Amino acid sequence: MNDFTFSPALGWVAGPVVAGVLVVAGIAYAVWFARHRADTDAGAAACVRRVLAALVLAAMVMTPGMRVTTTSRAVNATDVFIAVDVTGSMAVDDANYGTDAAMSRLNAARAVVRDVTRLYPDASYAAVSFGVTGTLDVPLTPDGRAIENWAATLATESTGVSAGSNLDAPIDRLLVAAKAAKDQHPDDTVVLYLITDGEQTSGKTRRTFSSLRMVVDDAFVIGVGSAQGGNIPVSADAAQGAQAGQWVIDPTTGQPGVSKLDEANLTAIADELSGTYEHMDATHTLESGASAKTSRQYRLTTTAKERTRMAPVVWPLAFALLALLIWEAGAWLATSRRLI
Repeated sequence: MNDFTFSPALGWVAGPVVAGVLVVAGIAYAVWFARHRADTDAGAAACVRRVLAALVLAAMVMTPGMRVTTTSRAVNATDVFIAVDVTGSMAVDDANYGTDAAMSRLNAARAVVRDVTRLYPDASYAAVSFGVTGTLDVPLTPDGRAIENWAATLATESTGVSAGSNLDAPIDRLLVAAKAAKDQHPDDTVVLYLITDGEQTSGKTRRTFSSLRMVVDDAFVIGVGSAQGGNIPVSADAAQGAQAGQWVIDPTTGQPGVSKLDEANLTAIADELSGTYEHMDATHTLESGASAKTSRQYRLTTTAKERTRMAPVVWPLAFALLALLIWEAGAWLATSRRLI
């Protein structure tokens, strides 16, 4: 839709005032010329020329233009951040994921990651692992296969270097990476998946996850493991993995330590993120939970938006004014030569 309109460059207060002064000046000159025609060397053509110049200049001050409506398409994508706990307790074989077969918590986490990439086929992904510290292993990428390969190579950290689980270890890495994604693509939706058993065994007070709310649009805290728990296998290093039949000893009892899913911590973290807590077990997987339903809202979408803008059309008036000025200059030169 194109409509003719005025949009004064000087504003709707000063613009009409200046244009009005020019119009009045042109009319006043025409009246003066009619009354004093016998007393001036200027002819009728000069009067018409000067009055037209004043009127054209007044029209330019009012800045005529066309109201143009354009349609733009905004593409809203989804950035999924996945944080996986790799502390020693994730090697405990007390987890289930859609089956009665027991598996390690880390294997359940791998299955969750695989389903995340299926639920968000058009998304970009970033991956963080956390144990003693948090590490951004995979920067934001649209390659879902890279995330699945990352999950397949995850291993629990050495139980020999662990000083207790810190659930807040990934906060700083997630905050920096998610903020960078928001700054670069402000229209994108940022979704966080935090996969852990919820154990906080270090002597430090856990920091709140609420700082992530300013950069995360939705969050899911995924619990793996069981309330009954299990013994923690000893692992010398990440490459070697858990060692069968050797358990981490609880120094307070001298017996093999038992690691249990802590749903209280997981629920609290979900509340801090204004997100949702889901426990994965024999009957619950990511594809059967609330996450699957919500993911449909965050698929790649294209939204058409109409915008109206004013396109100034001053150039015809500028050419007309230039022609009048050239005419005026030519007439002045001709008059000057006659006087000489």
